Amino acid sequence: MTNHVVENNLLRLKQEIVPYTPQIIAVTKYYDKSAIMDAFSAGLRDFGESRANDAIKKIESLPEEIRKESQFHFIGHLQTNKVEKVVKYFDYIQSVDSMHLAVAISESAKKLDKIQKILIQVNISEEIQKFGFKINELRNCIDELKKLEGIEIEGLMCMAPLGADEAKLNEVFSTARNLLQELNEKYYLGLTELSMGMSDDYKSAVTNGATMIRIGRLLFN
Repeated sequence: MTNHVVENNLLRLKQEIVPYTPQIIAVTKYYDKSAIMDAFSAGLRDFGESRANDAIKKIESLPEEIRKESQFHFIGHLQTNKVEKVVKYFDYIQSVDSMHLAVAISESAKKLDKIQKILIQVNISEEIQKFGFKINELRNCIDELKKLEGIEIEGLMCMAPLGADEAKLNEVFSTARNLLQELNEKYYLGLTELSMGMSDDYKSAVTNGATMIRIGRLLFN
């Protein structure tokens, strides 16, 4: 892989989603640090990882300039025993999928004197195999989440069912958008981020209001 591959793929991706301009999170979890360096050279500054130990090794091995100028997003299921490490190294934790995890992040952030940016993962379709708050569960505990110190809730994250058709994608993504709006109106949250859409479904996500899309193989392959 060369830098030009990422550059060309990024250009194609941006052209395909005009007039939308979401933040593109380069998902580098299956790639080594050279992929991050290539994406950085192509102009990307946001990188998504999901395996804490591997990601931290990768981040530590990057040139200082890239580490300083990039934002790292933790996008996978996070176990509470890895929270302290992840809070130390990541700018965003996009996969806050339970009250228990949110509390653990809050405690770690307070210890590190940090305000940790988080997105709340919502399991819109209530799939058994996926993590995340169910919609009503989130409504019931949003007040508690709001009160936690050391965290800043920036928005919501969701994933559409694998292989969903266009109608299902639109249903899932529009539900997430409406939920964000509802939470803002009822609880005065001021949430701005909606992270949804990956390499297979990013076009539907951006038309439904995604502010972040998480793209891996479309950039690097």
